Amino acid sequence: MSRITSNQPDSTPTWIDLCVPDLKQAQDFYRAVFGWEYEPASKESGSTTLCLLDGEPVAGLREGDPQQWLMYFATGDCDALSRRIADTGGSLVQGPADLGTLARTAVAVDAVGAPFGLWEGRDLPGCAVVNEPDSLVRNDLITPDPGPARAFYTALLGFTLDANEAMPELDFTFLRRPDGHEIGGIIGAPGAARSGWHTMFEVTDTDAVAARANGAGGVSGPVSDFLYGRRAEITDPFGTVFEVIARPATS
Repeated sequence: MSRITSNQPDSTPTWIDLCVPDLKQAQDFYRAVFGWEYEPASKESGSTTLCLLDGEPVAGLREGDPQQWLMYFATGDCDALSRRIADTGGSLVQGPADLGTLARTAVAVDAVGAPFGLWEGRDLPGCAVVNEPDSLVRNDLITPDPGPARAFYTALLGFTLDANEAMPELDFTFLRRPDGHEIGGIIGAPGAARSGWHTMFEVTDTDAVAARANGAGGVSGPVSDFLYGRRAEITDPFGTVFEVIARPATS
């Protein structure tokens, strides 16, 4: 499903947002890369600006110190799930609190220090478009210490784990919701400087997107092909890293 009109099942990555030090510069960059337009969220939602694709919200921008894109898991009860975070080895950083009428949210850090959010959708279920060009397609946790991370998310969100047999050279475990649906993965990377959820966006032409990013003040890494498509790592003007991928067409 790529168009979302109601709250997703619990434990699904459902929303992303990014703190930026210069909102206009960020809007210009992501408009150049993905073609996004923008509108302020409701006054009650503070400084959040909605990023729109075909008029539908796909992400948020907020003024603040630059960080990684923050991914939020769907939950039917943000308060109850927040209370369980410390018991499973993480820590609550912010909230739970209402984001105006959009959602009730919280921000936490997992057992290996990776930030993530919780999203109890109200007026906004989350990203209204996913798995389509210029929208969110995937989130993977990259960490030098995957064991505690896998234990944390299975305990907190009820995930089950499956090895990725298609890529045996990687310490890569799929995460599946209680209903069996894959929502992402955990990658053990001994050389990683820190743990973090990495955000990937779908595109139609990775090479063209990389060129647009370079022209708009970002920096693109090499474009390369791998098992799941043609991808590139991009750094925005504030140092935020994300990936883009053009997946093979399916018949």
